[in-house]
This record gives sequence, structure tokens and C-alpha cells, in this order.
Amino acid sequence: MQSFARFARASPRVKASLSAGRLSTAGSVRYASSPSSGESLKKTPLYDFHVANGAKMVPFAGYHMPVQYSSLSLADSHHFTRNHASLFDVSHMVQHIFKGPAAAAFLEKVTPSSWSSMAPMSGKLTTFLWPGTGGIVDDTIVTRIGEDEFYVVTNGACLDKDTKYIDEELGKFGGDVQWTRLDGSGLVALQGPQSAEILSEVLATDINLKEFYFGNTVQAELKLADGSKTHPVLISRGGYTGEDGFEISFNGKLYPAFESTVKAVESLIKTAGPERLQMAGLGARDSLRLEAGMCLYGHDLDDTTTPVEAGLSWIIPPERRKAGGFHGAEVILPQLTPKSKGGAGVERRRVGFVVQGAPAREGAEIQKDGEKVGTITSGVPSPTLGKNIAMGYIKDGLHKAGTEVDIVVRGRKRAGVVTKMPFTPAKYWKAPA
Repeated sequence: MQSFARFARASPRVKASLSAGRLSTAGSVRYASSPSSGESLKKTPLYDFHVANGAKMVPFAGYHMPVQYSSLSLADSHHFTRNHASLFDVSHMVQHIFKGPAAAAFLEKVTPSSWSSMAPMSGKLTTFLWPGTGGIVDDTIVTRIGEDEFYVVTNGACLDKDTKYIDEELGKFGGDVQWTRLDGSGLVALQGPQSAEILSEVLATDINLKEFYFGNTVQAELKLADGSKTHPVLISRGGYTGEDGFEISFNGKLYPAFESTVKAVESLIKTAGPERLQMAGLGARDSLRLEAGMCLYGHDLDDTTTPVEAGLSWIIPPERRKAGGFHGAEVILPQLTPKSKGGAGVERRRVGFVVQGAPAREGAEIQKDGEKVGTITSGVPSPTLGKNIAMGYIKDGLHKAGTEVDIVVRGRKRAGVVTKMPFTPAKYWKAPA
């Protein structure tokens, strides 16, 4: 197998800017407003493919993105993903490479996770943090693809903020780290119980998918419809739906990603057939991720939220809890110990809710005995459960599953109950315990 050193060439720190737009809400689907005057929406490699296949396009994170396809309703697309497989264009996400002798040390400064001891070709969720406050700059997936090389995916809606943050933090850090932002690249997510079966049929590289587990990453080539192969792509097992699945990255810095992404998607669609694989958009992605208990940055996470408040304490391993040394550690580490045990604890916690009657949307007030005790950050009717589900922050002490509350929806109190997340069982392909 070819070396991952080919996946990205080092370049100076990137200084670039693109408006990601303001996030707004339309029904249960979140999308970005139109860019400000003088700015235009970008197109992913699959834009023409989306339009040709009946996609309804909306502005999202500075891009034209499909919210749904004419072939399926949002609920039908959701169910199809849970029962078969769907393909999502996630090329609006921002892909990066951090490389150099000090790359791991830099990432350990700006995130609370461990990278020096991380196994090669594996990845995990973490968060970039603000110094002093421990607030979350962005949530991100980091994968070690070489001895001193890390592949990082951040949120497209945070492009401006993340670019400025990384540039400033690298300047202050001063170590030998080269940062490349992989603009012009493609990224697709193949999600659902039939995803492994479908991927196996287009792999041109010998990979034992039964031993390729959640969080693992590999370089491979894919078979195309005309009998040729793609350039090397990066395949990671995981995703945002709670189902088994894969994310496939097409590196636009090294290869013609706009062309190869389209050809690979066409090959996947043709090989699987419509009974096994359909395209899906932002609408189904939102309901799927909420059922899976996944956060959406700018809604369920923001600059004022710490990992402990967000229920993400698990991203901080024991060695980092002991040694600290990451941004905001002076705030975050005391929060890990509840007030009842002598620590600082937290005032609020992210939890799930099941809501009776009308669905609770972002901003809905959570009350207990007539007093405001929290706020809803995301909410949708769950196609899988046939119930209204939501996510939000509630006063510490009221966060235990089964706690009954009132949620104010359009001026009317609706009965709600704190519920454990994920709302639906996760079906990731994990290594045996």
C-alpha cells in the first residue's frame, strides 16, 4: 500500500477567508443564510450531479447544498438510511493536514485529547478550545495518518473562525508544524447497514472490512464504472448518523478531486442500485444525527460551552486530566468533579428530551415548576421513534433521565421528559471488547 505521505504535501500556514453564512432554522432543517453582498455561494464537486438528480438546493455553510431529493420525502430518506444505505455530500466540511515534529504537541495544546500516543491510522472526536475559558471553538475529527501527520476535519460553517484561530494559535505555538487546508477537495459519507456491503463491491484495494473498525482509516482506490480506478482516497469508518458507515475523502491538493468525486459517486450508485443506495440531503442528515445524539455546532455547541457541560468529558483521557496543559484546562478540569464531591462542577448539562404534542425547536424554554431551567438547542419529530425528540441544556441536578419538565412551544407548555441519548441504538462496527 502506498505511503500516506502522498496524501498531502506540506505548505505554509493558510490565510484564507470565506463567509460561512449565519445559521438559521426552517422547519426541522438548518441551513445558512445567503452570503452578504459581494459574496457568492461555492459549489461542491457534486453540485451538477445534485441538480441533475432532482435535489432541492439551499445555502449552507457558504455552499449550495442539497436539502432533499425529489425521489424521497425527508422521512422516507431517513428510513432508507436506517434500513439500507444513503450517500451524503459533505464536501462543505473543511479538511486539513497538520504535519511536522511538533504536530502532536500543537494538537495537545489546542485540544484536550492525547495525540502523541495515538495509534496510526485511527481517529477520534475532539474539540478545539479557547484559552482561558475552555469554550469550544469547534468540534472536529482528528486522524493520525503518519508518524508526524494528522488529518483533521472541521465544520464548514466555522471556516472563517477556525482559520483565524488556527493561524493565531500556530503563531503563538512556534513549533515546527506545517498546516495545509485541503480546499477544492471532495468528501462523501456512505451511511447505513448496507454500506459495508456496497463499499466492498467498489474497492479496488484489498481491505478486510470485517476487521476494519469504527475509527479506523485506510488509503485505498475505488473501481469506476468505466473499469478504471480512482486516485488514492482516504476512507474512515464512522459517521454522523449512528449507523455503520464510511467517510471517503478525495484530496484536491494532489488530485483532480472535482472530477474523481463525481465518478466515484456514480460508480457507487450504479453498483448498489436504487434498492440499496439513495442520495440523501441535509434534511435527513439532521434528523438522523439528532436520533444518534450528535451535536450540531452553532446550536448544541458554541464558544461559551465547555466539553463537560456538553457531555463530552469522555474526550479527555486520564493522562490529560492529570497533566493538563491544554487550553482552558484551569476551567475544565475542576468541572470534572461535581460540587457534591468538592469540585467546581457545572451549572448546566446537555441532555435529551422526548416532548409531547408539537415538536420543540431551538430556543424553546425549559421550565420546572414555572421556573426557567434550560433551553432547547435542537428538536425534530423522530421518524424512527414516531415521537418528538430534542436536545438542550438543563440546570445541573435536573439532568437525570426520567425528570419531568415543561417545554414552552409557541407559547404553550408541553410535557417533556429528560431522556438518555442516543435516542436510537448506535450500530457502529466496533472491535470486540
